[in-house]
Amino acid sequence: MIIVVTGAYGFIGSNIVKALNERGYTDIIAVDNLTNGSKSKNLRDCEILDFIDKEDFVQAIANGDYDNQIDYISHQGACSATTEQDGRYMMKNNYEYSNVLLEYAQRSEIPFVYASSAATYGDKTEFIEERQYENPLNIYGYSKFLFDQVVRRYFKNGLTSPAVGLRYFNVYGQNEWHKERMASVAFHHFNQYQKDGKVRLFEGCQGYANGEQVRDFISVDDIVKINMFFLSNHLNDTEEISGIFNCGTGVARSFNDLALATVNACRIRDGKSKLSLSELISQGILEYIPFPSDLASRYQCYTQANLTNLRDAGFKEEFLSLEDGISNYIKHLYT
Repeated sequence: MIIVVTGAYGFIGSNIVKALNERGYTDIIAVDNLTNGSKSKNLRDCEILDFIDKEDFVQAIANGDYDNQIDYISHQGACSATTEQDGRYMMKNNYEYSNVLLEYAQRSEIPFVYASSAATYGDKTEFIEERQYENPLNIYGYSKFLFDQVVRRYFKNGLTSPAVGLRYFNVYGQNEWHKERMASVAFHHFNQYQKDGKVRLFEGCQGYANGEQVRDFISVDDIVKINMFFLSNHLNDTEEISGIFNCGTGVARSFNDLALATVNACRIRDGKSKLSLSELISQGILEYIPFPSDLASRYQCYTQANLTNLRDAGFKEEFLSLEDGISNYIKHLYT
């Protein structure tokens, strides 16, 4: 059983590789661009069969080098920078790359699971996996949206093997340290609190008060569980599921809630008592900074996953609360 994981040294990809190892899968081909060589530490405690550079992998697929060798593809590799403005770069990495792998998977009749994004919804206020609810605000969201349309055409015209798109909402958790500005707010808050004893949030925008913009924050542990659910379904010869599915908790929480959970998790670790939001503000532990002008027209102030399709597909596990997920993450960051 040979499984390909693209973006294997990245945030979600590395967590998927670890989960595969925990389930006894070690014949894993790890595909990535390791220009940032420090990412290698994300898999230093994992077992893999082979590594291949992303560009070399695309060429090998074109050459037929992997024909009849791969049993499953978990495609997590992408440029995830929502502020990236180079459209050619974004479309090559997210759209064209994904098309190559999808075509190969369909030709080879192997399951294909890929990372989509809640960025496909843009400024919509309902988050349902249908075309009328999609309006991406940036080239990142557009690249994911456009590939979803390709996948939908395969659904319509007939699949030779399962294809699953997972629309990740705001994911936080271990192994995201290399994402720099694109790392989760929880990661930035942890580092701000350790360095300065305070955390920072954007002031209000689009009618939302300071820090009251809301997102569907989900732990990478829960994202991995969803990925493992589909892998188990596809590899155990049960009813094969295809579709595009939201991957959030279904509960929107404010950035203030996130800041409070992060600070209090740190305080508990340091043997201190919890504080309320008003105490965080009055003590100067939480401060609000001006909203960046370059994000004003491209910012989602509200996201909340509709989980109907995911639940109907058979995923029944409960998700971690924001407080429990952040607590687990902070414990990991302290190690």
